[in-house]
Amino acid sequence: MKKTVFLLSTILLLSGCYKDDINDLKDDVNELQEQMIQYETLLNALSERLYVESYEAQDGSYVINMSDGSQLLVRNTSSFIEIGDNGNWWIDGVDSGEVAKGETGEAPEIKIGDNGNWFIDNVDTGASASGQDGKDASDIISISLANGIMSFTFADGRTISIEASVPEIKLIEPVGGIVVDQMQWLRIAPEVSSSSEVTYQWLIDDEEIATTNDLLHVFAKEGTFYLEFIAKNMVGESSKIIAVTVAAKTYENKITQVFDFLPAPGQFTNSLPAATAEDTDETMRVLAESKLTSGSMISLGGFGGYVEMGFDHTIVNKEGNDFVVLGNAFSTWAEPGIIMVSYDANANGIADDEWYEIAGSEHNKATTIKNYEITYYKPEAEPENATEPNYIRWTDNQGEEGYIAKNAFHQQSYYPMWKGETITFKGTYLKSNIYDQSGKGTYWVNPAYDWGYADNWSNNDEKGQIDISWAVNNEGELVDLKGIDFVKVYSANQAAGGWLGEVSTEVTGFKDLNLE
Repeated sequence: MKKTVFLLSTILLLSGCYKDDINDLKDDVNELQEQMIQYETLLNALSERLYVESYEAQDGSYVINMSDGSQLLVRNTSSFIEIGDNGNWWIDGVDSGEVAKGETGEAPEIKIGDNGNWFIDNVDTGASASGQDGKDASDIISISLANGIMSFTFADGRTISIEASVPEIKLIEPVGGIVVDQMQWLRIAPEVSSSSEVTYQWLIDDEEIATTNDLLHVFAKEGTFYLEFIAKNMVGESSKIIAVTVAAKTYENKITQVFDFLPAPGQFTNSLPAATAEDTDETMRVLAESKLTSGSMISLGGFGGYVEMGFDHTIVNKEGNDFVVLGNAFSTWAEPGIIMVSYDANANGIADDEWYEIAGSEHNKATTIKNYEITYYKPEAEPENATEPNYIRWTDNQGEEGYIAKNAFHQQSYYPMWKGETITFKGTYLKSNIYDQSGKGTYWVNPAYDWGYADNWSNNDEKGQIDISWAVNNEGELVDLKGIDFVKVYSANQAAGGWLGEVSTEVTGFKDLNLE
């Protein structure tokens, strides 16, 4: 009986060992088949003149996507070798410290040296190849990506190299090169073909000026400049040098166009400039343009009244302050206006692009109201009382209401005569600094804000100058504007100073500080 039990136990033990051997053998066969599939896929890629479109790490393996839609799966026990942004060889994400050399279209020679380190083009990188040395001959020990070539190196020293698809740049340059006037937009739109995600970089003298495919740039000075355009995807990069001649140009340092004008009710409305009931939006625009292009004054009335202006050149965002909106402020009386800026993004010469607010000193104060909205109501008749306090009614989106009072010094209608029964304005509301210094209603003062507004400081005061870099978007985030083509100004206060009447922004002109 004991012999039977022993024999049965021995058979079971041998059977278990046999099953383990069979399983190990199956694993070896499967692994060999996988390696052969990799090898055959690479040979097929060579014979079919395929190229690598992209690659990615996925589920513990490298997935190599070929141009015919096929894929090669390489277990990431292989090392990945590439050229880093600093120009050195990087091995499995670690900088080897060795400078990569070679030319586009040439594959580096990669092998494991006798000392167990990676050697690239016969240079010891000092990086250990532990984990790759001693593998079976048909194992891929490294994948390298350099000079537009992806190379697969096997443990027995064989290498199969396949062209990788770097971005292809197409740009037709005019005969004689690209020529643009200074202070005018240069627009370049290269065609870039690539099947994987591409990043872009534009450089002038190694200084980055843009990271977009299309370039929109403005030069402040004349001269010859060399632009470098770089398009880069996960398998490599392409670049192109573009020569640009910037021609000298003389410009007028003033407003040359008015695109829109609509004053809010105020004591100078229908007076600066003069208007009648027969006027229209267009005739008033023309009137405002004639005034501002000749250096005369216009009034924007109470909160929200605005004017949109243009110039014969782009105002370049240089280092420091860039422009001044001229008004008639003086030491004790400011009538601040919010300044908005825009550039001709769609190249149609019209102020219909996105506006950005110049975030002045009051922009983030608790008393400032963003997205303020006010509606003015046309009076049924002009009042008989020359100082009627309840003249033009208004309501706002803060639940407040009130009136613009009539002023004995100005007897014309204060409501824009060419407009309908109501007018609504929207914008950023600034709390006025106005107060009665006399305490008797005889001497009102309205101190200026610290910086960042129109008609706030005198025209020659540096505190009235504006830096385009102060511009923010609708979310209050700073925006990087290379230059601007349009400026909008609107009255920022809803306040009155007794017998002086309402606070209303005035505009008399514009000065580009680049042209001084």
